[in-house]
Amino acid sequence: MSGLHIELEKCVGCGLCVKSCDASALAVENKKAAVNNACVMCGMCVNSCPFGAISIRKEEKSQVNLASYKNIWVFAEQNDGKLTDVAYELTGKGRELAEQRGCGLHVLLAGENAEKNAKKLIAAGADKVIIYTDSRACSNSEEIYTEYLSAAITKYCPEIVLFGATKFGRSLAPRVAARVQTGLTADCTELSIDSESQLLRQTRPAFGGNLMATIICPDNRPQMATVRPGIMPRPHSDKLRTGKIIHEPPAGKISAKTELLKKIKTPPSESIADAEKLIVVGRGIGNQKNLELVKEAARLIGAEIGCSRPLVDMGWCEYRHQVGQTGCTVAPKLLISVGVSGAVQHQAGIARAENIIAINHDPEAPIFAAAHCAVVGDAVEILKELITALKSN
Repeated sequence: MSGLHIELEKCVGCGLCVKSCDASALAVENKKAAVNNACVMCGMCVNSCPFGAISIRKEEKSQVNLASYKNIWVFAEQNDGKLTDVAYELTGKGRELAEQRGCGLHVLLAGENAEKNAKKLIAAGADKVIIYTDSRACSNSEEIYTEYLSAAITKYCPEIVLFGATKFGRSLAPRVAARVQTGLTADCTELSIDSESQLLRQTRPAFGGNLMATIICPDNRPQMATVRPGIMPRPHSDKLRTGKIIHEPPAGKISAKTELLKKIKTPPSESIADAEKLIVVGRGIGNQKNLELVKEAARLIGAEIGCSRPLVDMGWCEYRHQVGQTGCTVAPKLLISVGVSGAVQHQAGIARAENIIAINHDPEAPIFAAAHCAVVGDAVEILKELITALKSN
């Protein structure tokens, strides 16, 4: 049986394991260590036991034939018959990874205009596009699509499957991963192929964005990841590219637990994602009234305004202005960062900006690592000088 195992013959009831357990899963009973259901099998108690009385036992699982899994897949999400931007972005990244692996790039597509959109995906880099011609796909139901993908993965055995980290993708990907019994890395900001192991290196912010973690999936297939929209560049379209379109039959007698009765479109909200000029402000502006200076500077140069997460948390700015891993990913031609420290998750949101000018009083601020031009000084005072200079010109 899998789980934490205590050899009572070796245990002396010293209690060192109890002190090491952050989950309060251990106690000394009748001079012997005992474990309860709170155990998360982190292994801290194993390392703390000087008598070797504690071990973690795992059930043996059947070995996966890794060699039988080939090719890279992208799930191309559509909305009302139109491909999402992240579908193109992942197709471009998938093409790059496929060339590194020396394999094919296949894209799975379902819904309205699938045939027309399949040709666009081939022009963007796909070798094959697998289409599910099923009217049920138009509703973007996670249950329906889980059946599509899990059946297709079982049939074709791809080694890598990529999803966009959209609302739909974040709901769909874990369902598929659970169904095909493999791992999933969420909200990746970088993907690459390891030159030695040939495994997919999936990089994402961890521990609240304080560091970047690179994750691999060596024992199960496919290797699956969701990628945040806007992180990868959109590929150029080559209308002369040729590829194959495969039509798959509907995925059997499946139905969603919910029925879509009607679609009600809401007015499109303003977004800073497509802004060509952007001023991003952080806590370094000191107080909320200084936002008026930011607005004035933005007006003078024709820029939109973004902000770091702390300003949203304090209620100074709306969430739609937030830039970073938990906000919006931007790619302006010019980005002026004013008083932003530049944590890892924030830098993930501005990585594609063409020119970054960073203003911060701390010469060691992390934002300067991403900046093309660094200005060290009081953000408010420099902003005032910038406004004066802009007005004089």
